[in-house]
Amino acid sequence: MKKPRQDTPSREERLAQALRANLARRKAQARARAAQDDDPQAPPDDTETGES
Repeated sequence: MKKPRQDTPSREERLAQALRANLARRKAQARARAAQDDDPQAPPDDTETGES
């Protein structure tokens, strides 16, 4: 019978880390969109649909 390794994070720790990373990514996206809205000279960036 194998024992769980002590150096691997638990499921809850992995989920918490993933949530923090997701939040940071979403905040960065929101900041980029807000900066783009402030600059009317910037070309439209339609990354969600894959169109340029």
